[in-house]
This record gives sequence, C-alpha cells and structure tokens, in this order.
Amino acid sequence: MSNMMIKVFYDGKCGMCSREIRHYMKISPRETFIWRDIANEPQHLKEINVSQSYALKRLHVIDQDGKIQVGVDAFIAIWSKIPRWRLLAFLCAMPGIKFTLSVLYNKFADWKFARSTHCQMAVQKL
Repeated sequence: MSNMMIKVFYDGKCGMCSREIRHYMKISPRETFIWRDIANEPQHLKEINVSQSYALKRLHVIDQDGKIQVGVDAFIAIWSKIPRWRLLAFLCAMPGIKFTLSVLYNKFADWKFARSTHCQMAVQKL
C-alpha cells in the first residue's frame, strides 16, 4: 500500500451527495482525500478516463493503490480511512452484505440519475 491520497469523484450538483461529501470532508483525517466535484469541474474525469455521464451515475474513487473503485467499493474505500467509519467499512466489505448493498445502491443510483436534470444534460452531450 502506498501513501497516495484517495481521490474522490463526486456529483457536486446533487444535494444529497454534496451533503454527504461535506460531512466526510469535516471528519476525515487531513491529507487523506482529494475531492473532485465532477459536476462542476468535469476536466478531472481525465484522471479516470470516463465520461461525465458515466461518472455521475456512481461514486468513483482512485484508492491509495491507484485502483479505480466504483459504487459500494468507493464508499468502502472512503469509510476505511475515516476512524469512526472503519467498522462500517469492514462490515460492508463482507461478501453477502457487500452484494446486497451493491444491488440496492445500483438501483438507487439509477433512480437518482434518471431524475436528475444535470445528469440527463450530461447524457445529451454524448
């Protein structure tokens, strides 16, 4: 494992997403994360080589090993670096729990994406 900071690519135009990310920003150890608002600064997506439309569908991170994590895996990567959230990360990484959470997260993410005006505008740019 390296000392590389985790890069978090989040939807800054989504109220719920932004609130959650602001919470993580407040409670996370310094020099652990780099936060990338891909709704307002899509040029950061060059780092993960995906379209804005694709990235807005799911939370993405580049973990400390340089690997791209998406969805529940991205949350686990974040939570594992926040002291009070490490137990949650451990539990959510368990195979049966992770599978169930992934199914639920993907359904919710698809629902949110379909109803978000700025996400649909990103689709039209393709």
